Amino acid sequence: MARSSRPSDERRGRGRRTGATLASVLALLVLAVVISALTGGNVLDVLRGITGGDQPPSSSAPDSGGSGGPDGPSDLTAAEARDLLDGLEVAEPRPRGDYERSEFGHSWVDTDDNGCSTRHDILARDLDEVRADADCTVREGVLDDPYTGERLEFSSDDPQAVQIDHVVPLSLAWRMGADDWDRDRRVEFANDPGNLLAADGPANGQKSDSGPADWQPYDGFRCAYAIAYVDVSHRYELAVSQEDHHALGEGLGTCG
Repeated sequence: MARSSRPSDERRGRGRRTGATLASVLALLVLAVVISALTGGNVLDVLRGITGGDQPPSSSAPDSGGSGGPDGPSDLTAAEARDLLDGLEVAEPRPRGDYERSEFGHSWVDTDDNGCSTRHDILARDLDEVRADADCTVREGVLDDPYTGERLEFSSDDPQAVQIDHVVPLSLAWRMGADDWDRDRRVEFANDPGNLLAADGPANGQKSDSGPADWQPYDGFRCAYAIAYVDVSHRYELAVSQEDHHALGEGLGTCG
């Protein structure tokens, strides 16, 4: 009687599967080494990223959960923003009175408990090619500046070259209703990612505490700026001046 060849076939099948598995593992290792060499990252960290593992802060930017950059920090559509603009209260700004920046907190805080200050969350969200330390400090990156349209190199050696701007300025918010808030609400507002953008330092200085009637970004960002401004004003129930209301309508008119 002829002996069955099945056990031998099964061993050969297992051998082929084992060989394929080893080849796949080797390919992943080679890919991780190549990526590590190109990015300067740790091989094991890169391998975890390829296979779906968690990436530590030192090898990737902190996750702020935002969607900023050239498209703006708001997810509203232009049509939604137009509807919200129609519902905003229109009022004259109140006197500046006893406003001080400290009314909105003395420094950036970690409002989302991710271990990173709001400043570095926004830098990590808005910059490309981010290099960050394990403590979330953003050291380097490239910004497609929303206010000027220029592409800027950021380095922690010159931190003021790229600043974090409040789309709705704090002092203007104070005059439009925030003076009635408690301190916790004002700190929340000052650190709200939806009201924050990484921007060119000089452009941010020119904007200062101006509203849309007195200052506008370059043409390519007017739509996103208007949407973000309306979104923040709506969410925090802030009034806008008649002039700013008109300017926001014009900004939304630039949306495609």
